[in-house]
Formats: sequence, C-alpha cells, structure tokens
Amino acid sequence: MSDQDFSHMSADGSITMVDVGHKNETRRVAIVRTVVEVSPSTLDLLKRQALPKGDVLTTAKVAGILAAKRTWELIPLCHPLFLSYVDVRFSIQDETCQIHIEAEARTTGQTGVEMEALVAAQTAAMTIYDMCKAVQKDIVIRDCRLVYKAGGKSGEFRAE
Repeated sequence: MSDQDFSHMSADGSITMVDVGHKNETRRVAIVRTVVEVSPSTLDLLKRQALPKGDVLTTAKVAGILAAKRTWELIPLCHPLFLSYVDVRFSIQDETCQIHIEAEARTTGQTGVEMEALVAAQTAAMTIYDMCKAVQKDIVIRDCRLVYKAGGKSGEFRAE
C-alpha cells in the first residue's frame, strides 16, 4: 500500500487534512446507533425523572446535538461543517434495561457527516452515564456503529 492510499497522509508521511475543495456539494446524511445498559432500578429512576441530576434524556439530547456541532474541534482532521439538521432519539427497552440511542446528522456539503453522528451518539451515551453514575457505577455503553449513510461519491450505505 502506498502513501497515496492514505487520504490523511502527505507524501512525506506527515498527517494532513484532506482537501475537499474540488468535490461537488451533495446532500449528506448519517445515522448512528448505540446502546446504554443500566440496572432495572436505574431505568426506573430515569423513566420517572427521579435521578439526582434531573431529566436525563433531555439533557443527553441537548448534549449530543451540541457535540455534533463541535466535532471539528474534537477530531483533529475533521472539517468544520454547516449542519442543516442534528437529532438524537431515544428508545427505552424495559425488558433488557437498555436505552437505544439513534443520532442523525445532515448537511449539504463536500464531505460526509458520519463523525458528527458518531460524536452525537457517544456524547448522548456518556451524558446518560454521567447523570446515572450516582446510583450505578457499572453502566455499559456498547455497540456504537454507523447504520446509514447517504451522499457523496460512495453513495448509500446500510448496515445489515
């Protein structure tokens, strides 16, 4: 594999930000899912908004959206993007004591929004952890993955 095969590496082997200036602007969408596992008692407190730090899911939603907007400040080689839409959605699974998180990011631009959706999902999950840790220390965050992507020259991707 030559250095040309690495998009973030220059000819001398140093890292570089990819020049996307020549690319056409297209509508870009990315959806990421992750799971937070908690105990039955923690889930009950979360659903009743009875945890010491307050409304967990609203706080996690806002945290995820804000994080997506700042992805370029966290990941060194990401481009700053004008995001046209970011959302973080939650689904509580009572039988497995899980909170399923789905983060979606959209833009019209020259580069994708996968990193923004990943950062939104993980930040929402970490916010849930932070707000529940007073009552439970062994919370598990798992299975974070891109499940859908559209736009750009690579086209559409759907996870199986």
